[in-house]
Amino acid sequence: MKDNSFFIKHIPKNKWAQMVVFLAVDTAIICLSAFLGLIVRFDLSWAAVPPEYKAVVIRYLPTYITGTLAVFLFRKMYDIVWSAAGVREALNIVATCVIATLLQTGGMMILQFRVPRSYYLISFVVLCSSVLTVRLSYRICVSLFGSERRGRNGKRIMIAGAGTSGTVILKEIYTSSFVNDTVVCFVDDDKNKIGKILNGVPIEGNRYDIPKLAEKYRVDEIYIAMPSAPAQGRKDIIDICQKTDCKVKILPGIYQLLNDEVSVSKLREVQIEDLLGREPIRVNLDEILGYVSGKTILVTGGGGSIGSELCRQIAGHNPKRLIIFDVYENNAYDIQQELRKSHPELDLVVLIGSVRNTHRMESVFSTYRPDIVYHAAAHKHVPLMEDSPCEAIKNNVFGTYKTAKAADKYGTKRFVLISTDKAVNPTNIMGASKRLCEMVVQMMDARSETDCVAVRFGNVLGSNGSVIPLFKKQIEAGGPVTVTHPDIIRYFMTIPEAVSLVLQAGAYAKGGEIFVLDMGKPVKILDLAENLIRLSGYEPYVDIPIEFTGLRPGEKLYEELLMGEEGLQDTPNKLIHIGKPIEFDAEWLREKLDELYEVANRDENGRIREMVKELVPTYQL
Repeated sequence: MKDNSFFIKHIPKNKWAQMVVFLAVDTAIICLSAFLGLIVRFDLSWAAVPPEYKAVVIRYLPTYITGTLAVFLFRKMYDIVWSAAGVREALNIVATCVIATLLQTGGMMILQFRVPRSYYLISFVVLCSSVLTVRLSYRICVSLFGSERRGRNGKRIMIAGAGTSGTVILKEIYTSSFVNDTVVCFVDDDKNKIGKILNGVPIEGNRYDIPKLAEKYRVDEIYIAMPSAPAQGRKDIIDICQKTDCKVKILPGIYQLLNDEVSVSKLREVQIEDLLGREPIRVNLDEILGYVSGKTILVTGGGGSIGSELCRQIAGHNPKRLIIFDVYENNAYDIQQELRKSHPELDLVVLIGSVRNTHRMESVFSTYRPDIVYHAAAHKHVPLMEDSPCEAIKNNVFGTYKTAKAADKYGTKRFVLISTDKAVNPTNIMGASKRLCEMVVQMMDARSETDCVAVRFGNVLGSNGSVIPLFKKQIEAGGPVTVTHPDIIRYFMTIPEAVSLVLQAGAYAKGGEIFVLDMGKPVKILDLAENLIRLSGYEPYVDIPIEFTGLRPGEKLYEELLMGEEGLQDTPNKLIHIGKPIEFDAEWLREKLDELYEVANRDENGRIREMVKELVPTYQL
């Protein structure tokens, strides 16, 4: 077969070269319309045209050419990318030819050049049809020959979504010189579209037909172009796509469509967040800005996963000063360098130290007098804390206690504790220690002018020590991917969502509350592992094995976000709730904390669990 790509390669790409070509072609078309206007009028015979009409047309021709080309320039006919032309461009051609014909008619009337009235209509029809033919044939040639070339050398694409976004992506694929792929079919859930053809590409079925169509058309990649679809709907389509061997890309969200940002470049790899099946948590940034702006903010554990994201978001809300406090200098250094680059105007202080050190905390608070404290410093790894329970109590419970007491002593207005769903009916010492932290916060709120609150949420995708980074490392190593139990489930959220919740909880805080996020449905860890393997381009159990290692010490099959007796209250953000505090004797707790402190510092691991059980009755040893 003849290689028609020669045509594409030799289309002038220089803007001025194209313009010169079009000017020459348009000049010829204008001459053709001028003479055909008479020839058609007189039965297609030039000899039958009266000499006076011939003379008029010839005399006026230079003016007609100049005026028409001027109109074409004014209407930007030479700035349009004709290889991507559509209905709008065709209508623009018609309107431009109408203006040019009216200008011609007016000019000839002013000069008192007489021609038959039908001449103007005929010349308009010839002008308009010829210009349309030349312009749109350019696109037809590029589409036909370009798609043939792509079909041989590029990837074969299926687009899920035959709406506006899918159409735009198809158009860009067929007109871009940087994309060497071809779209072989669409799928769409609209029954009225199935069986029809969109710009030469068939709409073959709905989402459930994706696996068989991928095989039928030998599809290499599937583009999900449904930015306005709900999160659960996108997740369902991703799940179906993963039954194929195709690479999957997705157009992230509706804002892309609203901002005219739909393009192939906006497509991204499917990420594990897309598989959560819920919309991202939204917060009122004005509320956050209102209480953070102009304040001195302290973030303990500021170099960790949650702490560093807190620092990023706070830095963007115009604080008076941001203090990062962390015991690990490498983490603190990394976030310091990042913020210095992204927010050079920020008054940033980075301090190294431990929240367990009373004198260090006193020094920090007395020197900087923070208005708001976000307490993210904690030991959080469940199995490690099972082996070192006294360290969990020292760091989590008494680190919180000492930081909260310093906040009270030096006039901090708000103290926000980062808690966890593992504090609910805890089965491990880490969860029990965080429940004790919540009790400390409630106790301090009752006796302090500082508004002390806790924010409780589930597992955070991608945080240090979470399953996603572990799974990724195991997949990179060729497996096996280890899952503790086939039925284990967890609630998940992204790091930015968790931090947004923490920030907005601080805005709602009146003191003593435990804020809880409605995180939707829990996710099976096994499903998460299988999906991550597929997203990495492998087949679970075939390319990458999955092994079940058994529940670790202190690990539950499922997590709870709220103890049953706490109840729930709504907030202005419908996905953020307030748990009613459980009543306890604050004075008794304070006395017991003194005793607990002594036992923890003697590293009596057996005794410490018994004491924690006494303080947290829901703790299951």
